[in-house]
Amino acid sequence: MIRIENVTKKFKDKEAVKNLSFHIRQGEIFALLGPNGAGKTTTMRMLSTLLKATSGDIFIHGLDVKKDATEIKKNIAFLTTEIRLDGQFTPNELADFYGNLYGMDKEAIRTNKERLFTYFDITPIADKRYETFSTGMKQKTSIAICLLHDPKIIIFDEPTNGLDVLTQKQVEDFLLMEKEKGKTLVISTHILEVVEALADRVGIIIDGKNVAEGTIEEVIAANEAKDLREAFISLYERNHEMEASIVKESKKKKWW
Repeated sequence: MIRIENVTKKFKDKEAVKNLSFHIRQGEIFALLGPNGAGKTTTMRMLSTLLKATSGDIFIHGLDVKKDATEIKKNIAFLTTEIRLDGQFTPNELADFYGNLYGMDKEAIRTNKERLFTYFDITPIADKRYETFSTGMKQKTSIAICLLHDPKIIIFDEPTNGLDVLTQKQVEDFLLMEKEKGKTLVISTHILEVVEALADRVGIIIDGKNVAEGTIEEVIAANEAKDLREAFISLYERNHEMEASIVKESKKKKWW
């Protein structure tokens, strides 16, 4: 279980997250949904212990991220499209290197590498340099390397951003399989279709604030909407400080 309690994160010129609270259940896929700049990535980085909250508390399986960051890191994987592995190395070399960093023995590295490389079609190119790969293959290799230690919690910022349809489906199916194994997954996205395809529950962030939490059906019902798209727009209109004319124009475009 993950608890985010009254968390605020301030930078020099901006309060990126404002008194945010969410409860994430063990074994579910929880999606943070919001427009670009809403505070999703900041929240994910705090969850993964890469950033410290200005105030508030985050607990992961009873451990406090402020006090127990080292222990928490053993059981989580944080993935983001911003992660780029060293282009001079091959997937095999990267797996061996990071497996050693995780403290894995050779047999565990071999077994997990074989499973992940096979699923993501990496095996045929496992001895080619990472820098020669397409965007989709780089993303899949990054996922395989980050999950090599078989973490209990997967924190994934924008899991399908920039991927083609087939690669997106492959990644989505993999995340669902990890959930079936009892793992807890936290994803952030601004794409409604990804939430609808994956999430058991959703938390909606607007301007750094938690404005809704629940199943998709609960969020739709609470906003008297016909679907998640309409519920999201309604929440955005009520919580985002902007000119009414811009809000009306946004309804015409599928910008999220």
